[in-house]
Amino acid sequence: MAALIAGFVAGYGVLAIRKATDGFPRSLQGIRPVFIFPLLGTLLVGLVMLSINPVMGIINTALTNGLNSMGSSSKILLGCLVAAMMSTDMGGPVNKAAYVFGTMSIQSGNFDIMAAVMIGGMTPPISIALATTFFKNKFTLEERRSGPVNYIMGLCFITEGAIPYAAADPLRVIPSCLVGAALAGGLSMAFNCGLRAPHGGIFVFPVVANPLGYLIALALGSILGMILLALLKKNLNQAVKP
Repeated sequence: MAALIAGFVAGYGVLAIRKATDGFPRSLQGIRPVFIFPLLGTLLVGLVMLSINPVMGIINTALTNGLNSMGSSSKILLGCLVAAMMSTDMGGPVNKAAYVFGTMSIQSGNFDIMAAVMIGGMTPPISIALATTFFKNKFTLEERRSGPVNYIMGLCFITEGAIPYAAADPLRVIPSCLVGAALAGGLSMAFNCGLRAPHGGIFVFPVVANPLGYLIALALGSILGMILLALLKKNLNQAVKP
């Protein structure tokens, strides 16, 4: 999230710097793109990151402490929660807090948490890929063409493949993916799946405890996400009506 904000600041900041330096003498115009824009833009982004990072750190710490407080009191609920967090902002602070919690859990021998975390990050892209495959009238031509790529990204544990779809229709895509991921994470815990690797997607399935149960959990969570997308998203001919 901090990086996303910094990206917007960098873009609009450089535009502001460019406008502010339009009145420079002609002899100085040549140094604007090679010296002034990069220098002032970098300083601006650096100042923004210095002010944002402490806040994001507090948020991440609070989320991690909240997850730690749950402990093993309810494994299935914990699995649903961390998997849903992975799908909430797909790379933002909530996602990163869940991922850090999962990697830290590996060190303490709680491999089931990391399994729930990874499956929560794999489910959203696969749900979207399935929806673009079986419910084509819900998506634009460009979205349908990009859909199959999400099979690969999801299986490789690259949640960011879902971001363009979530950005285009967040009120429908994010809840659908979140619920599907939560189901996958809860089932992963219920099936006693464990993962000793912090990343890798399908490539680390050979070292997953109960890989068959893990595949079933991933399939059911992804199918649920697909069904919710199909129910919530309107057909394109309906969506354009006032």
